[in-house]
Amino acid sequence: MDELVKHGNREEGRKTPVQGAGGPKLLDRLRESLRTRHYSRRTEEAYSHWVKRFIYFHGVRHPKEMAEPEINAFLTHLAVKGQVSASTQNQALCALLYLYKYVIGREVGEFGDVVRARKPKRLPVVLTREEIKVVLGHLAGDKWLMASLMYGTGLRLMECLRLRVQDIDFRQSEITIRDGKGGKDRRTMLPQTLSAPVQAHLLKVKKTHEQDLSHGWGQASMPEALGRKYPNASTEWRWQWVFPQENRWKNLKTGEEGRHHADESILQKAFKRAVNQAGLVKRASCHTLRHSFATHLLENGHDIRTVQELLGHKDVRTTMIYTHVLNRGGQGVPSPIDSL
Repeated sequence: MDELVKHGNREEGRKTPVQGAGGPKLLDRLRESLRTRHYSRRTEEAYSHWVKRFIYFHGVRHPKEMAEPEINAFLTHLAVKGQVSASTQNQALCALLYLYKYVIGREVGEFGDVVRARKPKRLPVVLTREEIKVVLGHLAGDKWLMASLMYGTGLRLMECLRLRVQDIDFRQSEITIRDGKGGKDRRTMLPQTLSAPVQAHLLKVKKTHEQDLSHGWGQASMPEALGRKYPNASTEWRWQWVFPQENRWKNLKTGEEGRHHADESILQKAFKRAVNQAGLVKRASCHTLRHSFATHLLENGHDIRTVQELLGHKDVRTTMIYTHVLNRGGQGVPSPIDSL
């Protein structure tokens, strides 16, 4: 395996295999390819993870030396030994297919009798309106506002955290989600009850931004190459995060300081505490707010195509999972024991 050398990053006590000094490293080529095609950073991290696990599973062999049988064996191992979910196994498969097609330059054929993790059909966890009220009652400040926006608009967690000032149109009562899942933009409503709280929150954020500017900073990270195209835009108010970090980050080498958007774990932990304080036994997370948004819209009689657009689903079949509310199931049929 002359093309693989050892690298400084460690995983499971071993060093990451990469290509030799004669060319770009394998994982660097993978990341460069993903960025060229505008895949998200999370996809980049996930694909790199699965490629490394695939290589280690086969004794640190180069992927060019392997093909369908080795991929089959790895996927089967994940399903049988690892007992991973179907979505996890599919993610690993997508990562390997991408590696072979775009990095190695070889199409992969049939996999034979690969053991697939069976994808269970599960209904999403949904909170009732009363449960939503109780949970939100245990949140305060910007955490209450973030959770309220997620329930009131159907935003995903990261879509909420990545909102910029210019994405909120108070006159049109609209919120624009930029570069959502799948790299798509979409619009959703700005709830009337949240318009005033959002404006009051932005006044505080603007004051903090002006203080940062007075200290010589106040720059927000810009998407892709816009920072180079518009070098002064990062300090403009419209590009600032709606939910910035409480403390500025600092580059110890350059001395630069700035603010990123709030970390997702902050709201996740606060929401989990709120669910526990509310005494709920449902396994609710921040994403449950999005499920509840869609379910309650359908309960109110809105058509599924409208809900699909608001959620940003590419296929209406994804949205169809929320139609379980239209079939009352056991709630619509009296039990025979009730007539005894």
